[in-house]
Amino acid sequence: MSELKVGCLSLGMLGNNTYFVHKEGEYDCIVIDPARDGELLVTRLREKGLSIKAVFLTHAHFDHIGGVEGVVKLSEAKIYGGKEDSNAFLDPSINLSTEYLRKDISIKLDYELSEGDTVEIGSMKCKILTTPGHTPGSICFYFEEDKVLFSGDTLFLESVGRTDLLNGSSAELQKSVERLLKLPEDTKVYPGHEDFTTIGHEREYNPYSTGL
Repeated sequence: MSELKVGCLSLGMLGNNTYFVHKEGEYDCIVIDPARDGELLVTRLREKGLSIKAVFLTHAHFDHIGGVEGVVKLSEAKIYGGKEDSNAFLDPSINLSTEYLRKDISIKLDYELSEGDTVEIGSMKCKILTTPGHTPGSICFYFEEDKVLFSGDTLFLESVGRTDLLNGSSAELQKSVERLLKLPEDTKVYPGHEDFTTIGHEREYNPYSTGL
């Protein structure tokens, strides 16, 4: 099995982690949460010999979707996101792009994802874990065979996502975090902001951990 390679760029006004993922020695690529500069991102990845086949979105907030239009414009990528956030992706007043960017961003998902769905891009395969709380339709992309989790703004290094924005729920977030912390402890966690971590580290040091 080829190794899953994960690259990261810190983009946008909030320093979002925009990831690009591919298998070692292969060219199909997934971009996760392109915060901005989508066209430049496509160009840079092409220079590496990578071809973007999919855009994965962990949730419908302005700082995670600003580069989607540019990526899709210059590639054949399809857009994947949580079903429960589908209206928020479309509505600039819900995804907060109007308020924070002074720009209306409206994105129509090609694939609306639900709990238990599996997505395969080339030889890459991931499971969808629904993790409401930060937004109602927040999802995580779990590459089980590779022990890699893209957690969006649900789980951070020794922290969790905020719930004071529109439609956030601290009770739902607590349940979602507890669920993620049941994954194998050597699972690598790539969050939407700040540094990377592991499930084992978060079980021990995250204040939302129940000590599993």
